[in-house]
Amino acid sequence: MTFADIKTSVMKFVKDEDGLTVVEYAVAGGLISLAVVTAFTTLGTTVEGVINNIEQAL
Repeated sequence: MTFADIKTSVMKFVKDEDGLTVVEYAVAGGLISLAVVTAFTTLGTTVEGVINNIEQAL
């Protein structure tokens, strides 16, 4: 493999935008996961409060 072949391969890799879509999907997945964790944490706290109120009422 010559230097010109290596240079061509590197430039092709740099200009390739397919990897960018993978990064975008990863960021979107991370944001969705964060939203789900936040929702479940809030929901868990609310449910815990309701259960404690029922326990005290009994």
